[in-house]
Amino acid sequence: MLSVIDDLDPDAALEDTAPAEPKKTKKKKKKKAAEPEEDEGCTFHDGQLSCAGQDWTEMPRWVAERYGKKSRRVDLCYNELTSLKHVEQFQSCEELVLDNNALGDDVVFPAIPGLLTLTLNKNRIADTEKLLLEIKQCYPKLRFLSLLGNEACPNELVLKDEDDYKRYRYFVLYHLPGLKFLDSRATSAHELAEAQRVGQFMKVVTVTKDEMYAAQMDSIEPKGSQFSPLPSEGRDAESHRGTIGTCKYVYYGKHSEGNRFIRNNDL
Repeated sequence: MLSVIDDLDPDAALEDTAPAEPKKTKKKKKKKAAEPEEDEGCTFHDGQLSCAGQDWTEMPRWVAERYGKKSRRVDLCYNELTSLKHVEQFQSCEELVLDNNALGDDVVFPAIPGLLTLTLNKNRIADTEKLLLEIKQCYPKLRFLSLLGNEACPNELVLKDEDDYKRYRYFVLYHLPGLKFLDSRATSAHELAEAQRVGQFMKVVTVTKDEMYAAQMDSIEPKGSQFSPLPSEGRDAESHRGTIGTCKYVYYGKHSEGNRFIRNNDL
């Protein structure tokens, strides 16, 4: 045992027992976040395009050509949109925000198969069935839909009661059973099952503002009558029979009832 110990190199033993020096690690440089792009009222950042409040009636072509292929979320709220022209170029879009515009029943929705969220709050849509048929065809993967503030959505914003709104939800979910969220409420399994059972019979008849105003005016205006205080036949203004003149008349008060109890001493 002694000879073995003597043969060992002391320097080697020290090297084995010495602590190893820590390796120097290179610090990875953090990539700078891409700065938002701004161009004529449009802001683009991290796949999100915002063009709110531009007073557009339709999206300009240059916006679709510049951002159409790289936008996952498009915000076009607070404009004056009456058409969705050029929006079809946003084929990668997953969320489309169209609140507070002037979109009506004649709008043509562009086909975007991957769209998951569509908000159409406060527009001018009245025909629920037509809208749902177009959405079903153009957006088969849609999971979130909001129609608050439209005549097609009967809730407290358009002076409707809760029963009308419940029938409306059944009708929408019958046509779009894949929705997870409708307006301001999440859908439930019971609601979806009930929608498939009775939803097709729950179409809510909506009344436009013009029709409502006309009905109110009809109720206010008096109905015609067969009696009239005026003569049925008119007469020419020159063929009148009235006369005008002056006469001399003096009132002495002999027949006045007010003087019956007044004596000369009281005067």
